[in-house]
Amino acid sequence: MAGEILGVIGTGRMGGPMAGRLIDAGYSLVVYDTQAEAMQPLVKRGAQLAKSPADVASRADIVLVSLPTPDIVKAVTLGQDGISSGNRTKIVVDLSTSGPGAAKLVAEGLKAKGMTLVDAPVSGGIKGAVNGTLAVMVSCPQATFETVQPILKNFGKLFYTGDKPGVAQTAKLANNLMAAAALVITSEAVAMGVKGGVNAKVLIDIINASSGRNSASEDKFPRAVLPGTFDFGFATGLSYKDVRLCVDEAEAMGVPMVCGAVVRQMLAITNAKYGASSDFTSIAKVLEEWAGVEMRG
Repeated sequence: MAGEILGVIGTGRMGGPMAGRLIDAGYSLVVYDTQAEAMQPLVKRGAQLAKSPADVASRADIVLVSLPTPDIVKAVTLGQDGISSGNRTKIVVDLSTSGPGAAKLVAEGLKAKGMTLVDAPVSGGIKGAVNGTLAVMVSCPQATFETVQPILKNFGKLFYTGDKPGVAQTAKLANNLMAAAALVITSEAVAMGVKGGVNAKVLIDIINASSGRNSASEDKFPRAVLPGTFDFGFATGLSYKDVRLCVDEAEAMGVPMVCGAVVRQMLAITNAKYGASSDFTSIAKVLEEWAGVEMRG
């Protein structure tokens, strides 16, 4: 087994299962999270507790972070008692969806401290994190990619996007915009179908056998909307953050996002109505209310 000691900062709904897979693979871990209870399952399996991100970076060779927002990523990497204040870590892997702007800023800040950023956002949800079936988009220098590849392959399939920080983040934002857009348009279509007398499950089956099938019709509707559980496992606030980041970055690049702007508005409405901690499949609940139907089956 590789002799590196790995640090993991952010051991929540995604970071926790990913850290567990690293323990399964035989790595020694040092962990830190602001929520003590999030670290307990890993500590029980032999992970060491750290006092701060700086403490993790003084005890681990490579640090992986899985955090909810760009501001938290910047604070944890470059802020007071952040990773950049540690004295051992040389490589920092950001598994979060923090956007290309933040990735470039963090890469520059870490470079000044002799550290290299691996921009490595993941897609596939909690289920993918548990099962090791995530899509892992990676941008970093080629030599660094070769160093982290054995670690990251424990999480799923790797897609190397080149050596510039932020490129993997751009790919991730594009994907998350499409995932949210599929949920919005499927909710509208199924609400119309139900209002017109089609059974919701039958309509989803028809869509999945036809040209309209998408990630929402194939996965999110059967798992979380048709049963009325709205518990797919991705928070509205995080989806809203990702889509906002995507539309803002695209506009800064000179790429118009007409549909993207509408998806952002639908998430803004869902976020305001059901709260940031609600499941992002609650988009369908907004359509149910507006159409006066229930999409069950």
